[in-house]
Amino acid sequence: MLISSAFAQTAPAASGGGDSALLSMLPLVLMFVVLYFLMIRPQMKRQKEQRAMIDALQKGDEVVTIGGVLGKIVDMGETYMTLEVREGQMQIERGAVSRVLPKGTVK
Repeated sequence: MLISSAFAQTAPAASGGGDSALLSMLPLVLMFVVLYFLMIRPQMKRQKEQRAMIDALQKGDEVVTIGGVLGKIVDMGETYMTLEVREGQMQIERGAVSRVLPKGTVK
């Protein structure tokens, strides 16, 4: 007739396969675990180290800013610090320090 036999058939009975649902979720869970250990955890560790370095800054430390400016800390506040650079002084935000240099590096 006009309706094919495939449309006229009934749907197969649903199986009680709770295991198949867990197995289909397993790749997503594994991908999240791998993502956590390869990307999220190391990034959190770097942020923690950066925060500890910024909190430990003191007057007299020689630093490099994220812009590449070398200077010696001459004054510090809660959020800003003053760097002595070759051409004078400049005020920067504490979070703009990328690393601390050994003493005697900046002349």
